[in-house]
Amino acid sequence: LLMQAIALLNEEQNVVSVNYGDAEEMTVCGDTHGQFYDLLNIFQINGLPSETNRYLFNGDFVDRGSYSVETVVTLLAFKILYPKHLFMSRGNHESLGLNRVYGFEGEVMAKYDVKTFDLFQEVFHGLPLAHLLNQKVFVTHGGLFANDGVTIEDIQKVNRKRDLPEEGLMVEMLWSDPHALPGRAKNKRGVGIAFGQD
Repeated sequence: LLMQAIALLNEEQNVVSVNYGDAEEMTVCGDTHGQFYDLLNIFQINGLPSETNRYLFNGDFVDRGSYSVETVVTLLAFKILYPKHLFMSRGNHESLGLNRVYGFEGEVMAKYDVKTFDLFQEVFHGLPLAHLLNQKVFVTHGGLFANDGVTIEDIQKVNRKRDLPEEGLMVEMLWSDPHALPGRAKNKRGVGIAFGQD
């Protein structure tokens, strides 16, 4: 499953353009963080992913919860089954450092082995950084950029197939946060930026 996911995700661009008709819907879900039963609840309420029931899961599939493996494997299985109807983007927790601190590495090692953990890292490196819905809505895990004028073309040029660097567009997309004040400021988390409504 992980090898199939790696092959599939590596074919996608950094920003995946998703188009669908006005009568169709796309459900966008935020952080699932290893909460497998919450994921099942989402599917119970909103229906399983299918060719007529699209989903975009916007990163942070793992860490914190006790069922990160089950959560991410379920999403990857649906991604392989419906590659043009279920979408996944990378979050800041799809990274080696956070996986070591927040539990995913320990969970994988308890349930599988280091080779499986390494394969998960390769899966995470293949995850797109953003999705563009009907050429109108830009969806990324974190937020905006330290500088104006960043284009989709700029993001497409980023080398995403690696662990998170310490700075640059990829970090800003996965770590930046909204804040109440206008303009940009340093992010309290020490990485990315804080950005206002303007």
